[in-house]
Amino acid sequence: MDSILEQLHLTRQAARKLIQLSNEDTNAILNRLADETVRETARLLAANQLDLERMDPADPKYDRLLLNPQRLQDIAQDIRKVAQLPSPLGRILEERTLPNGLELKKISVPMGVIGIVYESRPNVTFDVFALCLKSGNAAVLKGSRDAHFSNLAIVELIQNILAEYGLSQIVYLAPSERDALLPILNANAYIDLVIPRGSQGLIDFVRKNATVPVIETGAGIVHTYFDVSGDLAKGRAIVNNAKTRRVSVCNALDTLIVHAARLNDLAELLAPLAEHQVELFADETALAQLQGKYPAELLALAEAQHFGTEFLSFKMSVKTVANLQEALDHIDHYSSRHSETIVAEDPAVQEQFLRNVDAAVVYANASTAFTDGSQFGMGAEIGISTQKLHARGPMALPELTSYKWVVKGTGQIRS
Repeated sequence: MDSILEQLHLTRQAARKLIQLSNEDTNAILNRLADETVRETARLLAANQLDLERMDPADPKYDRLLLNPQRLQDIAQDIRKVAQLPSPLGRILEERTLPNGLELKKISVPMGVIGIVYESRPNVTFDVFALCLKSGNAAVLKGSRDAHFSNLAIVELIQNILAEYGLSQIVYLAPSERDALLPILNANAYIDLVIPRGSQGLIDFVRKNATVPVIETGAGIVHTYFDVSGDLAKGRAIVNNAKTRRVSVCNALDTLIVHAARLNDLAELLAPLAEHQVELFADETALAQLQGKYPAELLALAEAQHFGTEFLSFKMSVKTVANLQEALDHIDHYSSRHSETIVAEDPAVQEQFLRNVDAAVVYANASTAFTDGSQFGMGAEIGISTQKLHARGPMALPELTSYKWVVKGTGQIRS
């Protein structure tokens, strides 16, 4: 524990140097990292393979852990996008002159040191560093044992570049063992903010045990509501994409809610899922409609636990409702407040859904797969916040800053 606190102290001290780093140097570091990520593909994949060999390919986390040449290319491109974004620092958020002549400015500044606790997603290591550097923050990374070798290789790559600027200590990769987590969660003297990314169990543990302020990036229990006015072709494409594009990510679809008046279209709506061997847990009404029209070995009666579950696999539940209000009630009860969508052509129904659903991102006639910082034009994201204080939805550069008041006077004193 002492060695961890010593490293956190060094990271805190190094964070002060970031104030002197110009935006041009920041961008140069990020572009260099993007180039080196591609150049070092073989070495990064070799380290990733050591992690993959320790995980069952059937594990839903396997896809999250996996790196390949295309994913590294995509990561490099996202890093370049971050470099191209304007700096979030030094923005004047508010300014005014008081009657006594004091000039006030509210200016964006770094958080300081941000701790990220995450599981088997080595891409997060790249994303977190890029966003923290661009926003002037030092980063404390607490990855899992699943991605141990991948994270070591990635951080070594990052620190080699930073060493040329005397900044190698602005990134600290904590030991992957679970025992290293509590010292980080309670390091109020060194860390300004902790952001957990991973399972609900991890997020709950961080929230319950941290004394450092926490922003939750919650699990995604995601719904699509197919309304009586829904377009079947749009619905087929949206449901298929949201469920099967990548099943192990937090914006993947978990429950389809279908209006009872559209049950005759349910089999066609879900037909593309059968090609991906998606297992369905349908309520009695939907099950009766699907029997004989969807592979029997992939069809089962839904039980209580199938609703409100983040599957992270080729599984999905189906719920029948009589009207929009029932759909809204179901979502309100089971949603994790991450991403929710409606398929509907009726503008009034769309607006009621968008207004009433309490989630970080709500959609009309679009796949929830778009809930992603890169897709939102943010370059990358540090997580998707499901809470309402400070940040909500994909968190990128602006969400990694705070502000301070700068006051200039000419000798004013208060009576």
